[in-house]
Amino acid sequence: MSDSPAPHPLRRWAWPLLIAGLAVVGILLALADISTEGKWPNPFAEVLVGPVTLGHRIPAGQNVTMRYDRTRVENRLIFAPPFNGLGPISPFAALRAFLTNGAGLVLLALTALIVFPSRARNAVERLEGSYGPVLSLVAGIVAVLLTIAAITLLRFTLLFLAVVPLVLLVALVAALFGVACIALAIGRLLSERLDLPSVHPLVVALAGALVVFDLAVIPYAGVFALGAVAMAGLGLAVVTRFGSAGDWTFGDLRW
Repeated sequence: MSDSPAPHPLRRWAWPLLIAGLAVVGILLALADISTEGKWPNPFAEVLVGPVTLGHRIPAGQNVTMRYDRTRVENRLIFAPPFNGLGPISPFAALRAFLTNGAGLVLLALTALIVFPSRARNAVERLEGSYGPVLSLVAGIVAVLLTIAAITLLRFTLLFLAVVPLVLLVALVAALFGVACIALAIGRLLSERLDLPSVHPLVVALAGALVVFDLAVIPYAGVFALGAVAMAGLGLAVVTRFGSAGDWTFGDLRW
């Protein structure tokens, strides 16, 4: 007869509670991002959260083209800020940002893991190794600089100008793959630190992707957090050769 203590009743709900908590945090941060953008210009807020049409911003007597919305829910769900120095609060816009951009980020991450499971595992193992995050970030910065240099040179050559979109597409796909692997690694780290029960890897990646979204919608600092994650993802794809089994080495140039 086993003497091990019985698991806590809430343990089985640990992952749903964690995911729900991360979702609520993301919506609250998006709400704060919208509110601060309403008082001080924050271009990144409109990029990730989306443009918010606030009634007080429309000058009197100016004709404004509104999108088709009979209910005007967005304009009705705007509240005064609880503290001075903040702009109007729009819960509808925050929820819309989470259900569009947040869900899009999650779907892209899960799709990359579903399409390339073995490569994602190799990349995550490399990321979880010694100096994995630092090497990925440094490699990502170098890759971004090389990409910018290549695009700059290609722009001056009419023959290779059509290659610029291809270069950008390859960099984007590599960065998305790396971000998906980082999301899985973050989820695994949460599972280990919080001693959570074992679940499907996609659930773990879902939690990690929500963490990435939460970091991205932090007012003002989110642009730097998302940029760091994106560059680290690109660097991880480069260092691991898109999740190949072998390590990246200059020895491959010898034959």
